[in-house]
Amino acid sequence: MTDVGLPVPTVFTPSPRLSDEINRNIIQSEIEGGVSMHNLPKGAVVEIETQNRVYTLVSCGEGEALLRWHPMFCPEPVRVSIHGSTWGGSMLKYRFIGRGMHLEFGHPEYVTPIVTSRIVDIRPCGQLPAAA
Repeated sequence: MTDVGLPVPTVFTPSPRLSDEINRNIIQSEIEGGVSMHNLPKGAVVEIETQNRVYTLVSCGEGEALLRWHPMFCPEPVRVSIHGSTWGGSMLKYRFIGRGMHLEFGHPEYVTPIVTSRIVDIRPCGQLPAAA
């Protein structure tokens, strides 16, 4: 289990087809930990602390989420598409929210993806009650 209470995917084996830097980044992301949107059930609430802000994410399933707390992009909950996390370059770990990485998401009102500052911590906050 990861420290956010979700199953850990199989451990990455370095590939000779990838550069040493990419292999190191992938291994480091497994060491640092994180959350795969594939394993996050609908209604799960996660707090994502970056260097600059603390976001609240509510999973809507299929990589979609309600995200709030950025004063410009999402002062109120906005349904966004979680693309994944980057190491600050163009390589994306698909639908993964990882410590030490930058969250990238698609916002319905912006053409280009939004990238956060580096993720410092990820904390589970429970589950929203099921709708009646």
